[in-house]
Amino acid sequence: MSDPVDLTKATWRKSSLSGGNGDCVEVADLGDVVAVRDSKDPGGPQLVFTRGTWSAFVTRLKNDA
Repeated sequence: MSDPVDLTKATWRKSSLSGGNGDCVEVADLGDVVAVRDSKDPGGPQLVFTRGTWSAFVTRLKNDA
């Protein structure tokens, strides 16, 4: 992705399966892209993926589980 994505209005969520120790990631669905960040460092780096790339990643995780 070459253009910056505005994440100021992103609604972040984490899995209901996440433990209480804070070791998890948060995901924001922004339509054409999906953003991911570390829940312990919400002001830190954020990764942005195209919808297709994110979908392929999640599918691979489910298939390897």
